[in-house]
Amino acid sequence: MFIRKLKEHETPPFNLLLLADPSQELVEEYLAIGECHVAEIEGEIVGVYVLVKLDAETMEIMNVAVDDRMHDRGIGKKLIGDAIQTARELGYRSLEVGTGNSSIGQLALYQKCGFRVEGVIKDFFIDNYKEAIFENGIQCRDMIRLARGL
Repeated sequence: MFIRKLKEHETPPFNLLLLADPSQELVEEYLAIGECHVAEIEGEIVGVYVLVKLDAETMEIMNVAVDDRMHDRGIGKKLIGDAIQTARELGYRSLEVGTGNSSIGQLALYQKCGFRVEGVIKDFFIDNYKEAIFENGIQCRDMIRLARGL
């Protein structure tokens, strides 16, 4: 597997980005200000993440997604590891991420990668998404904020 920054002339892999965030409008907003990185296996894009600068010391992972056919192969963990390394190399001191209260697997993954829960934004997904989101039989209502030092 090879992880690289998406080239300027390349179209972002919306099929993957929309797996992690169902709002095309929001995805396009953070793609416009962030860096999109993709994971490839034999020339096929199988994973993606987007980094956005929050301030002089902090970046945020706005989206992490892996092709459904490629789950349980450690790709998500490698993408997060690459995001950590990229932010560190760019001179940032911390990395943040937000995920839904219903995103059980993602919450576990981020914590395995050294992130700690920093707070909760109540009703974030109710207030910012037109349609209700359900994962694991749970309505996604609140954003869980996590962070880690670099």
